[in-house]
Amino acid sequence: MQQLDFFVMAIFALLILGIGMLFTRMSGKNSSAFFEAGGSTPWWINSISLFISYFSAGTFVVWGSIAYKSGFVANGIQLTMVFGGLLVAWLIAAKWKRTRAVTAAEYINNRLGIRTQKFYTFLIMLHGLFTTASVLYPVGKMVSVATPLSLNTCIFIIGAIIILYTSAGGLWAVLVTDVVQFVILTAAVLIVIPMAFKEVGGVQAFLHETPPGFFNFFNSEYSFGFFLAFLAYQTVYIGGNWAYVQRYTSVADEKKSKKVAYLFSALYFISPFVWMLPPMIYRVINPNLTGLQPEGAYMMICQQVLPAGLIGLVLSGMISASASKANTTINMMAIVFAHDVYKKTINPGASEKALIRAARFFTVLFGLITIGIAMMVPMIGGIVEMVLSTASIAGGALFAPIIWTLYSKRQTSVSVITASLMGLVISLALKLWGQELIGHKLNRVWETALGVGIPVLVLFCFEIYYWLKGQSAIQEMPATASREWASTDKETTATQQNYFGIKVIAASVAIVGTGVTALGIVAREGTVAIIVGILVLATSLPIFRAARVRN
Repeated sequence: MQQLDFFVMAIFALLILGIGMLFTRMSGKNSSAFFEAGGSTPWWINSISLFISYFSAGTFVVWGSIAYKSGFVANGIQLTMVFGGLLVAWLIAAKWKRTRAVTAAEYINNRLGIRTQKFYTFLIMLHGLFTTASVLYPVGKMVSVATPLSLNTCIFIIGAIIILYTSAGGLWAVLVTDVVQFVILTAAVLIVIPMAFKEVGGVQAFLHETPPGFFNFFNSEYSFGFFLAFLAYQTVYIGGNWAYVQRYTSVADEKKSKKVAYLFSALYFISPFVWMLPPMIYRVINPNLTGLQPEGAYMMICQQVLPAGLIGLVLSGMISASASKANTTINMMAIVFAHDVYKKTINPGASEKALIRAARFFTVLFGLITIGIAMMVPMIGGIVEMVLSTASIAGGALFAPIIWTLYSKRQTSVSVITASLMGLVISLALKLWGQELIGHKLNRVWETALGVGIPVLVLFCFEIYYWLKGQSAIQEMPATASREWASTDKETTATQQNYFGIKVIAASVAIVGTGVTALGIVAREGTVAIIVGILVLATSLPIFRAARVRN
């Protein structure tokens, strides 16, 4: 990397930080603005935020590593997000909106009681810390590969920036920076692809030199059975992850909550086929990566094909993607602890300003813990192992039982906690001591299938048991008092926040487009960057118009 690359990274980092800080005053007015962005955000903003939070820099390391080694298998895995998102749109998103809860934790408190809420809050906190660490680590590794900085230094700097603007601006800062980061990342990838094809000798040369089976969607490790098991996991994760539940509950109505999931699915249907091309192309250029080296394949091809300045743009995109997922999860944990633990257990009489201070404190606290865990990822066996193992062990056990209660009045705190504990304990035991317990280690298919299947089977047994007893846990979902839906003042405030948020997005996209265009002008072989920059700049125009139309 050259000095121009560092300059580009600094500019884009300051842009994201500045956007987040713009919302400090607005989000500091009341807890509704900080926790749920007014409760009526434009659905397309929430959907892009959901998508980019899911499609993080870890994607380029985890799925990029699989794309380098196995080609379209990475795309096959990511198609589970498409079908999972569609199932969430059809079956789950509107259900969450109907609860009228600010957070999933509040719903659990209303539906299953404060003790159950505390149980899940603790487990979700642990899960959130590890999943966020799995995001910080890969982008730190990418930056460390391209710079003289150490891995831990990169993780700390990136984590500190995320903590700063997330604690300042609340959910609005998260949503708006997510959209802008999506634009930066898309621009970066669109610049890499044609230059990578040029390096390999064109599309035909790439197709001719790929290894056998490179365009198959499944292989022995990631089989069709794994696809089905991972689809089950993705459905409960997209539909039940507390951070993503915010995206369904903070829009105006149930119809828009479904639109959030539909657009998410559409974006995931298109993007992997585009964004997984660079590491696949690099397999042809350099087929000799071994061990954990494929985790850096994406950055390696960028270094090989991009001129000075554009490498900095790509790294900015990777950092942006990492920030999106990290800020979403850290923001969710901070809101839950401020709104559902601090307010209801520690300080029931807390003022609006006290709640916001508590949320900012928890943002910093969880951010620092996450940074520490991210620095320990190499000890776990690499990022691919950490991501897939965390998913298979915890995903179904934590989220499936709560989703079930959206449909069933029979499930109780005993049944959902039992289902979660059995799923966690059995999956973890088989992961750690599979050889001793059953004579062999579980493969990916069985790891993932059992992670979702065990809690679902337990819930099904409880459902039959309660049905035979004629037992119903609740008669009517208690209405939460968290939102005053009829308040004209709140609706007016939410509309003003929406207008401001869209204007900030439009202006930021225009700045990004201008910056990419300028970068293309000064860079060697920057024609592609100029074209992409102009397209990004043009995209800002309809967003400016949207700011003048009621969402």
